[in-house]
Amino acid sequence: MIALIQRVSHANVVVSNSEIAQINKGLLVLLGVSKGDDAAKADKLVHRMLGYRVFEDTEGKMNLSVKDVGGEILLVPQFTLAADTKSGMRPGFSTAAPPEEGVFWFDYVAGKCKKTLGKVQLGEFGADMKVGLLNDGPVTFWLET
Repeated sequence: MIALIQRVSHANVVVSNSEIAQINKGLLVLLGVSKGDDAAKADKLVHRMLGYRVFEDTEGKMNLSVKDVGGEILLVPQFTLAADTKSGMRPGFSTAAPPEEGVFWFDYVAGKCKKTLGKVQLGEFGADMKVGLLNDGPVTFWLET
């Protein structure tokens, strides 16, 4: 399971010209699900996402998590993160979870985040989404379990 996390000042998701999700200060999390992902991997990823220290403390050091700063999360499913890009000029998707497995684990991660943080907005699985953000820093990290 893969999470590309970005510290943002704000972010939103638009589907069919309608905004379906919006956050202010927090994390935009693009989530990719691979074949073989399970509850242990998902739980570990959620723990890392919510506890990863990417926000600055009073001394300007990245010592605070999204929980510490009272931030929000915008969780967006992103099938392409699980692509095989090791060779050639076109990504392969044989390593990505099939859609029914992907949506199950996306919903699982979303539920865990909501239970712990509360302030969680969601993209729409399988939709053609337009994701807007103001990356703060820029600060972006790749987390993988």
